[in-house]
Amino acid sequence: MPQIVEKVITFRDRQEETAILGNQDEHLNQMARSFGGQLVSRGGQVTISGAVEDVEQMKQTFDELLYLYRQGSPVTMHEVKYTVGAVAEGEAQALHTMFGDTILTTARGRAVKAKTLGQWRYIEAIRKNHITFGIGPAGTGKTYLAVAMAVYSLKNKMVDRIILTRPAVEAGEKLGFLPGDMQEKVDPYLRPLYDALGDILGQETFQKYLLRGTIEVAPLAYMRGRTLEDAFIILDEAQNTTPQQMKMFLTRFGFGSKMVVTGDLTQTDLLRNVPSGLKQAQKILASVPGIACLTLDEKDVIRHEVVSRIIRAYELFEEQTEARLKEKENSQQ
Repeated sequence: MPQIVEKVITFRDRQEETAILGNQDEHLNQMARSFGGQLVSRGGQVTISGAVEDVEQMKQTFDELLYLYRQGSPVTMHEVKYTVGAVAEGEAQALHTMFGDTILTTARGRAVKAKTLGQWRYIEAIRKNHITFGIGPAGTGKTYLAVAMAVYSLKNKMVDRIILTRPAVEAGEKLGFLPGDMQEKVDPYLRPLYDALGDILGQETFQKYLLRGTIEVAPLAYMRGRTLEDAFIILDEAQNTTPQQMKMFLTRFGFGSKMVVTGDLTQTDLLRNVPSGLKQAQKILASVPGIACLTLDEKDVIRHEVVSRIIRAYELFEEQTEARLKEKENSQQ
């Protein structure tokens, strides 16, 4: 018969208790469903009882959620579920480090930090490498976190300017069909970058940096022939680059710079017979010193839960399709 142990979690006040346990104890109930022990909430305390391993995991979960809350961050159901999963997988220490790591504070006073271990490792890769590839589906924070790191580097005088670019390729629409001059034509393609910068810096500061040239936002074609020194350069939507464009962009790298390349290989808008420069670069450069390739997945999606389910459903469909094609090829041999 397993040894039964008991531990008690004590909250500082009613506000902290409500934040951790959730409205109508929804967070507490989620934790109770996830572990094998028992949880009893009474008088500003939670008593955990059960087998040693179950109790230890539940205590670690409470400890990390309390640490997150005391750092000034909100505790939502996402944080509860993610913490439960990370602790169960033996990632409590990494989670603790992640919760304490803030990149910067936005103009509105909101702390920008990783919300998953995948995101945190992506941030760490950017810090430690000259060039970082962030590859993954929509909602994983690839672009936003890269922009946050760029702003951090600029504010701390690690670089003199930020350069943001992306290929002007979209499904079913060409630049020539859009009204206005070249800048007006490319603005819709660069809108996600504008939004991220406006959120982090505030619109007034962003516009000031833009006018000064401290922040430059341009289509990828404008990068040809330049050497980019003392700059933080982000190439967004890189799955829509050709191999030639990707090579051209990467060889713009200069002294004192950092580069981040982001993209989603499942959403390529290139013509069917045109290979993706991002996919090729991932294969060619994965083992080159000073270059990191980080892959984010549905676990790193910070959007509505249904988005993660959609991503996983498409991945399964593509895996099954590929398996059927291989089976057909083998049967024809």
